[in-house]
Amino acid sequence: MSMTDPIADLLTRIRNAQRAGKADVSMSASKVKASILKVLKDEGYVGEYRIANEGAKSTLVIELKYYEGRPVIDRLERVSRPGLRIYRGKDDLPKILGGLGTAIVSTPKGVMTDKQARAIGQGGEVLCIVA
Repeated sequence: MSMTDPIADLLTRIRNAQRAGKADVSMSASKVKASILKVLKDEGYVGEYRIANEGAKSTLVIELKYYEGRPVIDRLERVSRPGLRIYRGKDDLPKILGGLGTAIVSTPKGVMTDKQARAIGQGGEVLCIVA
């Protein structure tokens, strides 16, 4: 059976693993998931991640981060979804918690944070928000 929303699956697996106190989480890999994880790693929300190849399948293994026993990620939500895509121009990109959180945006120049998209003057599809 195929999955209808792999990005929501990625976010849910990270949320569930952090609630359970796991050190890492694994799932099937894709280019979009890897680019979202690169943004999360660059912003300091997750530790290292790697793509493990097992024959024809590749798997993402993500190290989760904790601070004083609590997960670094407090809020992780999907915004745009297959049934309702959310696109925003460069001036309408959301500011999460007054700039303390991050919105991950898919632009024509790649997947990046809302701050980076504003800096290069690009809008795009708001994939998720992280705080």
